[in-house]
Amino acid sequence: MELTITAAPRHPVNPADRTADPLDDALGVIFFAFRDLTAEPDRVLAERGLSRVHHRILYFVRRSPGLGPGDLVRILRVSKQALARPFRELLGQRLLASQAVPENRRRKALRLTPAGARLERRLSGAERRRFARAFRAAGPDAAEGWRAVMAGLREGRTGADGALPRPVQRRPRRAS
Repeated sequence: MELTITAAPRHPVNPADRTADPLDDALGVIFFAFRDLTAEPDRVLAERGLSRVHHRILYFVRRSPGLGPGDLVRILRVSKQALARPFRELLGQRLLASQAVPENRRRKALRLTPAGARLERRLSGAERRRFARAFRAAGPDAAEGWRAVMAGLREGRTGADGALPRPVQRRPRRAS
């Protein structure tokens, strides 16, 4: 008996299997695209002992300096407890800085340190370059169609343009 070795499939999904829901292809595409999109940032993060949640924190703080930990809890939809460890690690590695808000000393405003900004640019830059190549190859109509589909998948937590919610500016309480 002769053993023949063939090239491994690009992904472990049998494209001839049409017995499942027709939208399974869309689910597979998004799974593999996300895996490949985040591969390089995940490798860089792992070298520093960090994970994807650390990248998310850096990304959102870069986009909206002044966010507080409570804002991140709402944006990331995680508990305070789930955020505590990565938050502490980013502070410990001096990638993130936290400062009390003068009007409300209990509230913290977050910002990236210069090292945090460099790391975030490296991580997100790799992803932006992949998007730029894919959008260029697909063309502007396809890129706009992709944005429309992705907007349709969101639950309305951001604005229609994908903008992040701005941190809530709380007024100091007046003494009664």
